[in-house]
Amino acid sequence: MQLDVLVLGSGVAGLSAVVRLAEVPGMRVGVLTKAELAQSATRWAQGGVAAVLGGDEDSTDLHMADTLAAGAGLCDVDAVRILVDEGPARVRELIALGAVFDREAGGDLARAREGGHSTARVLHAGGAATGAEVERALVAATEHTAAAVLEQWFALDLLVDAGRCAGVIAVDPEGAVQEVRARHVVLATGGAGQLYAVTTNPVEATGDGIAMALRSGVPVADVEFFQFHPTALHHPAVPRPLLSEALRGHGALLRDASGEQFVDELAPRDIVARAMAERMTAAGVSHLWLDATGLDAFGERFPTLAERLSAAGLDPSVDWLPIAPAAHYLSGGVITDLDGASALPGLWAAGETACTGVHGANRLASNSLLEGMVFGARLAEAIEEGRDAPAATGVMRFLLDATSGGDIGCIAVDDLPAPRWTTRPGRGESDGDVTKARDRLQRAMTEGAGVLRSKESLAAAAEEVGDAAATAVACPPGRVAGEVANLAAVAGALLRAADARVETRGAHARIEYPETRPEWRRRLVHGQLSEAQG
Repeated sequence: MQLDVLVLGSGVAGLSAVVRLAEVPGMRVGVLTKAELAQSATRWAQGGVAAVLGGDEDSTDLHMADTLAAGAGLCDVDAVRILVDEGPARVRELIALGAVFDREAGGDLARAREGGHSTARVLHAGGAATGAEVERALVAATEHTAAAVLEQWFALDLLVDAGRCAGVIAVDPEGAVQEVRARHVVLATGGAGQLYAVTTNPVEATGDGIAMALRSGVPVADVEFFQFHPTALHHPAVPRPLLSEALRGHGALLRDASGEQFVDELAPRDIVARAMAERMTAAGVSHLWLDATGLDAFGERFPTLAERLSAAGLDPSVDWLPIAPAAHYLSGGVITDLDGASALPGLWAAGETACTGVHGANRLASNSLLEGMVFGARLAEAIEEGRDAPAATGVMRFLLDATSGGDIGCIAVDDLPAPRWTTRPGRGESDGDVTKARDRLQRAMTEGAGVLRSKESLAAAAEEVGDAAATAVACPPGRVAGEVANLAAVAGALLRAADARVETRGAHARIEYPETRPEWRRRLVHGQLSEAQG
C-alpha cells in the first residue's frame, strides 16, 4: 500500500489533519488505528474545549497567561500564542462540521470555568461528553474523505529509508506483518495512561507513537511530566470514571474524611493532585471526597455524569463522591516544530503524542482537545505546502540551533534505541505471560512513579519495567506483546527523566526535592541531540 500521508491514530489531532489533507486534490490519505475509528482517547474526554470566542471580558492574552502559569516555566511561548490565537477558528470549523456544543437558554454557547482558568471559557457538549461529540463529528467527516481506513491494524515500528520516514511495519487484523508505505507519517496515537494501574485513559493508550519514535532515535522530551487528574471516581472500572473539572468550576468542594477543605479547588491540576496525595498518605486512606451536594440541577447540567454516578449507586445531591488522583495526560512526547514536524524528515506528530511546548510541565485543563485541533490543522497545511523537514521553531529550535536564544535549553538524558520488532525471533513467551508483565509494570509505576516520587521508588519501578521489556521482546510480533514493549519503552524514558530531574515542577514531584529550582528550567531529551547541543 502506498499513500501520500498515513495518519496513525484516530483521535482529535489525527482526524483534524485527515479532514484537511483529504480535501487536497490528488492526495491519498490513510488512517491506521488499532481499534475502531471512533475508539480513541478523545472519545473519553469529559473536559471541554478552552477557547476565547469573544463577546465577554475574556481575551486570548488572559488564556495565554493561564496556560503559561499552569506550565510552571516550561511552556514554549510561541506555541502557546499559536494555540490561543488559532484555537477559536478551529472550534468554529468543528461546529461547521456538525459538532454540537451546549448552549444557554438564549442560544449563546455555554461556558464553564475549570481549574487554572481565571474566567469561564470552556465549552462543553452533553455536560461532560465533549470528547465523544468532537470524535463523532470528525469520524463522520473522515469516513467521507479518507482514501483508506485501516481499522484493527497495529503499527509495530517506523520504516526509515535514506534518512527519512517511509511508512510503518504493521500487523493486520489477520495477524500478518505488512508494510504500509507513505511519503509522510503522522504520529497521533495519543498518550500512555496505561502505564499506570489507575487511569482515566482507555486500554488503547499505551504510548505506541512515542515508543516507535524512541526506537528510531527521534528526540522525545518532557515525559516525566505525567499529569494526574485529581477527581477520578474511586471505582474499579477501567478507565476510571472521571468527575469533570467543571463540577469544581460550578462549586463542588474537595474534602478529607473529616470534612475539611484543604486546597483551592480551582488551582491547576498538579497542585490539587499533589495536595490530595499528601493528605491521603498522611491519613493512610485510599481516597478523599468531592462534595457536589450544593450544586443545583446536577442532572440537567451534567447528564452523562449523573447517569454514571447512578450506575455506581451514588446520588450527588446527597452523597459525597469518593475520589482519588488517576493518571490522565502525558504533557511531553515527540519533539516538533510549530508545524508538527519531528527531527526525522517525513515524520510528524500532533496531540498528546507530541511535545509542542504548549503544556510545559503541566497541562492547563481543557487545552488538550484544542491543541489537537490547532496543531493537527497546522501539520496538514505544512504537508500541503510541501514541507519535508523541521524548521528551527518552537521546541525544535533548541535541537537544531543551540544559539537560537531563549532561556529553556535541552539536556540529553540518554539514547534509547531498543530491539526492533523486525529483528526479534518470533517465539518465546506467551500472551498470558505478557499480560501478567503488563499488570506488574502498571502496579510498579503507580507505586513508584505516581503523583509523589523518590529516587528509591523510581529505582524499584525500573526493575519491574526491565522485566516487562524482556518478556515482551521474547514474544512474536503482535498487539499484546507490542503494547507491553511500548509501555516499557515509555516507562523507561519517564523513569530516567524523573530520576534526573532533582526538583519539583508541575506534574513532577520529588519527595526529596520539594522546591522548584531555576537551574532545572530545562527540557530533558531522549534521542539524538544535534552536535551543537552536545
